[in-house]
Amino acid sequence: MRTFNRLLFTGLIALAPMAAMAADGAPSADPEVTIRTEGDRTIQEYRQNGFLYAIKVTVKGAPPYFLVRADGTDANFIRSDQPDMLIPSWKIFEWK
Repeated sequence: MRTFNRLLFTGLIALAPMAAMAADGAPSADPEVTIRTEGDRTIQEYRQNGFLYAIKVTVKGAPPYFLVRADGTDANFIRSDQPDMLIPSWKIFEWK
């Protein structure tokens, strides 16, 4: 019985780091929210496992609005309350 207890204890000690590593690598169910302030605007970026899927823009004195991805692949965003409105996404200048 004493040998069995020692083997069980040793096995538990050996498996504890693996359980901790598996818990760290599990995807999160809660979104990550990054909040920035630019002038009179507050911008909240919502990410799920590093993927940006929505942006909430709050301007002082105006109701907030959401920008969501038009499709799941590229960075084209549309307003969730006005899906026909086009949001420009081209580069005007770039320095290298």
